[in-house]
Amino acid sequence: MSSTLLLEQLINGLQLGTMLFLMASGLTLVFGVMGLINLAHGSFYMVGAYVTALATASSGSFLLGLAAGVLAAAAAGAIVELLVIRRLYQRQHLDQVLATFALILVFSEGTRWLFGSSPLWLSPPEALAGSVALPGGSRYPVYRLVIIAVGMVVAAGLYLLIAHTRLGMRIRAGESDREMIGALGVNIRRLYTLVFALGAALAGLAGSLVGALQSVQVGMGEPVLILAFVVIVIGGIGSIKGALLGALLVGLVDTLGRVFLPALFGQFMAPSDAAGAGTALAAMLIYILMAVILAFKPKGLFAAHD
Repeated sequence: MSSTLLLEQLINGLQLGTMLFLMASGLTLVFGVMGLINLAHGSFYMVGAYVTALATASSGSFLLGLAAGVLAAAAAGAIVELLVIRRLYQRQHLDQVLATFALILVFSEGTRWLFGSSPLWLSPPEALAGSVALPGGSRYPVYRLVIIAVGMVVAAGLYLLIAHTRLGMRIRAGESDREMIGALGVNIRRLYTLVFALGAALAGLAGSLVGALQSVQVGMGEPVLILAFVVIVIGGIGSIKGALLGALLVGLVDTLGRVFLPALFGQFMAPSDAAGAGTALAAMLIYILMAVILAFKPKGLFAAHD
């Protein structure tokens, strides 16, 4: 194993973890405040990617496209909360799962009807299309480093929002005693709409950024949603700090496992068998990680209500 390859994969793992944090932070925020299981969260990821791709193509500006994607995801989240989600708060989790699963189908089929089944393609802005030199002589794309930086900025912003603002105080109060803050005059419905739109905006930001690394297509949010759920279970449901640590762990374990496990098995197995066994085990690694953590910390690393 070369140190250069290891460094590249560590950065790849951080980039994947950053993207998962943007997804998982909104998901865990919504569940922590509202107690809502939102399977449609990946749909806002898709909305952000589609609107960014279309707005960038029409305006020629990636930044304008990115802003449009985030705003469109937030608006879609607010509309969904007003029309559907607020009728589910007092319902059982099974009702929430069924309703939000139906929203996945609505978003997917609506997107297919509007834009067709062919994928869209989005390129990074020219200013970020280059690469930087890493120790060892290899080069790494600037755009992937920017995604990591954006994720860290968002993490710091969420911390400041929740820990040091009046809105954050209301969000924390809503997590612990929503009836009390309602009795104190806080408009709980408006707070819920705002939190849900914020969570959708974070998912839209993740989709907008990742859309420049892969094709933008119908259903692109569902695989990421599964990983986001793994992240919040590992980190602790309702904890932004847990979402960040859990996302970085999942990103690093998944990336390093997929690259190095086949090579490790190749030391004592035939190449074809090593590739099959290594790939299969790598696909299971994050779930094994989750099981090990839950064995010692049943509520996750940073349970919000411990």
